[in-house]
Amino acid sequence: MELAKRAIDIAGATGILLATAPLTAYAAWRIKREDGGPLLYRGERIGRHGKPFAMLKFRSMVLDAERLGGPSTADDDPRLTATGRMLRRYKLDELPQFLNVLRGEMSLVGPRPQVASDVRRYTDRERLLLSVRPGITDWASIVFRDEGAILAGRPDPDAAYDELIRPRKIALGLAYVENRCLRTDLKILVLTALAVAGVAKVDEMIPAVEVPGLPVA
Repeated sequence: MELAKRAIDIAGATGILLATAPLTAYAAWRIKREDGGPLLYRGERIGRHGKPFAMLKFRSMVLDAERLGGPSTADDDPRLTATGRMLRRYKLDELPQFLNVLRGEMSLVGPRPQVASDVRRYTDRERLLLSVRPGITDWASIVFRDEGAILAGRPDPDAAYDELIRPRKIALGLAYVENRCLRTDLKILVLTALAVAGVAKVDEMIPAVEVPGLPVA
């Protein structure tokens, strides 16, 4: 499975980067035109086997955003630039991560990579999430595709993330790791495309998971 998954990653990432080249050029032009700052945000994340790497995104926030706030980002976060809001709305800020896929740091499908401070909180079982390459999308990415809207209006977005999103996101990540196969990867990719396109009832196709203290969802 590993070789086949890697082949799909390389082919898929290459095809998407080529197909979205005009969008990439447009995004880069908008970012530079707005404030002249760097195009890319390089955020340290923890990858497979606990190895840190620089996850690439088109910069959607003001300069020194990390100094001004935490890692969780609500749709009404004042650190977002006008261009950044547009990029995040259509998920265009994620396009550079296909370069991470080509470099072998990420996969098309896998649990989303987390910051070191969050990984240090993992239980022994949760550390299973580090046994695979982190991905651009997974079950949780589909369920929480409007994460910014969920956090909007919260006085402490980081605390709201811990309460409302993190438990189920981890449970869905573990469900993927413990039952992964190429068929599941292809299903996640198709459902992600449908979710981005706004197709209704996508959430009904996500597996139910058990979260301690919460009802099965």
